[in-house]
Amino acid sequence: MQIRQCTRQILAILFMLIIVVSCSPKSPVSPVNVTTDGLAIKGYDPVAYFTVKKAVEGSPDFSHVWNGAEWRFSTAGNRDLFMADPERYAPRYGGYCAYAVSQGKTADIDPHAWTVVEGRLYLNLNTEVQRLWERDREDYIRKADLNWPRIRGR
Repeated sequence: MQIRQCTRQILAILFMLIIVVSCSPKSPVSPVNVTTDGLAIKGYDPVAYFTVKKAVEGSPDFSHVWNGAEWRFSTAGNRDLFMADPERYAPRYGGYCAYAVSQGKTADIDPHAWTVVEGRLYLNLNTEVQRLWERDREDYIRKADLNWPRIRGR
């Protein structure tokens, strides 16, 4: 009899814990999408998208920590440009897939699936998603701009 009552109490407590956890707000995402090694943009140079207009791998010799992530650059000059104005060169939405953010989610990126729009870098999950993004990128940017603060937990 006591075992049955104890079991019911334990089950009631577990049930209440499940409700509390499921109703709790989701924790915000990291401000920068990083690899397990803490690299932003999977180690690619954010400045190169603007200067040479292509995805270029960065070097550990030219790195800088900003916003909780290690950013790598292909040249010391690119590193210095970034350090002087990181907001100008850092990808929008913390380097998460811009299309996913427009849908209210986050997703990883392929550094080769990118677009610069009005001086801002946007990354996508892959080239297929990038093609979808290109169909109506102005609307997706508008939606992502609205979603990003909520996703970030602000």
